[in-house]
Amino acid sequence: MAKYKVSVDENECIGCGACTSVCNNFDLAEKKGSFKAIVKKSDVDTLGCNEEAKNICPVDAIKIQEKK
Repeated sequence: MAKYKVSVDENECIGCGACTSVCNNFDLAEKKGSFKAIVKKSDVDTLGCNEEAKNICPVDAIKIQEKK
């Protein structure tokens, strides 16, 4: 069972692509006429580069929750 859930708040995301530059678990997708970050695999066992992506996001749109 995965230990963490990674997500992107679409309302906060500005589509700058910073997360995609540091982590291959993120991609940009067009949504409603603008680009937003998406998570390729939301349930992960280790944080790896997801934590770096969270820290580099200029608008704090990436959320990481520890599963119980």
